[in-house]
Amino acid sequence: MIRKIKGTQDILPNEIKKWQDLEEVMRNASKLFNFTEIRTPIFEASELFHRSVGETTDIVKKETYDFEDRGQRMNTLRPEGTASVVRSVIENKLYADPNLPLKLFYYGPMFRYERPQKGRQRQFHQFGAEIIGSDSPLADVEIINFAATFLEALKIKDIKVRVNSLGDKESKENYQIALNKYLEPNIKHLCDDCNRRYKENPLRVLDCKIDKDSETLKNAPKPYDYLSDKAKVHFEQVIMGLDSIGLNFEVDKNLVRGLDYYTHTVFEIDSDLETLGAQSTLVGGGRYNNLYSSLEGPDLPAVGFAFGVERLLLALEAVSKDEEEPYIHCYFINLGDVFQTDVLRIINELRHGGLIVDYDFFNKNLKSQFKQADRLNPFFYLIYGEEEAKKQVINVKSRDTKEQVEVPLDNLYQYLINGISGNGCGGGCGSCDGCN
Repeated sequence: MIRKIKGTQDILPNEIKKWQDLEEVMRNASKLFNFTEIRTPIFEASELFHRSVGETTDIVKKETYDFEDRGQRMNTLRPEGTASVVRSVIENKLYADPNLPLKLFYYGPMFRYERPQKGRQRQFHQFGAEIIGSDSPLADVEIINFAATFLEALKIKDIKVRVNSLGDKESKENYQIALNKYLEPNIKHLCDDCNRRYKENPLRVLDCKIDKDSETLKNAPKPYDYLSDKAKVHFEQVIMGLDSIGLNFEVDKNLVRGLDYYTHTVFEIDSDLETLGAQSTLVGGGRYNNLYSSLEGPDLPAVGFAFGVERLLLALEAVSKDEEEPYIHCYFINLGDVFQTDVLRIINELRHGGLIVDYDFFNKNLKSQFKQADRLNPFFYLIYGEEEAKKQVINVKSRDTKEQVEVPLDNLYQYLINGISGNGCGGGCGSCDGCN
């Protein structure tokens, strides 16, 4: 038997509703903040991710799925969404839109070769958002507020918002000098990955998950302490904006992000929900003012975030224990030959009216049809045979009251709609008090 590849998953019919519900909240929240969707290819030229994410990041060095196509071009399955959005904006000249900033969101599968664990797969899904074309601190506030509001809409309330600033180019250069000087005599106390990162990109040492609680990293210089005057003003205004909307947050001077392109504001939102396990971060993001120009685009400032959808679904397990039982509106129980009666026409008309209708495909007897109907949990059982066809009526049995009434076919749709919405009979059934 051929099995799915390690690190991938099938989303089965009994699981799909929670994905659809999350996507609905995602799209509603995006609409509320006036973000529009962009969709980019699942694979891109490898150079895009090597240059944007960074040659020295673990994503590029260890985790990307790279392949050579028949034209001997190197391609990569996208490991994250921002670089593809940047490429698309540049290639399609979306930056020429007179209504800057662009406010875009994306949703789709990403790919990283890492050890599969709870909420982390090799094929995973991201929901991300980008504000492109504004260097205002208000854009930073907007993107953080969007992320927090989305979690609130999902009823995930146990969250902690952490923010920090890496500063501008001048700030990062000054900080890197200080960090190098500090780490040189201390790096031997840290893990092998930290020793490698120290030689390639010292800032990445601070993002270590193994030694994050070590005294060496706790006592390391902080990016916040090396901010230029301009970068300080920017971050202070971000803090003022977050205060003004009443967001509960903290400044975490140890916070950095694992991708090379970040500048100025970075943030993460964590939750202590037990379903998340040891890794508590739900979303991360920040500002990346130099990424567009580094990819031969215009000098466009931008800020964004990305959620791991599988992590969100784990979080939702802790806050929404009671799942709605699946149902259909009607199950059509046929007592004759479907090809000799009006069964298929009636079913089709009900479906065109927006009702979920199913029926028997195996020519089962009456008892077996009722059993199959019960498994699908219909509001109504529709019972129809040759006698009903002659009289142009149908017997409608309610799931909740167990009452059965004879309804004229001409009035069937309205009767069902009123019954499902709780408004009683639509008139014309000939059985209830309102009709007699």
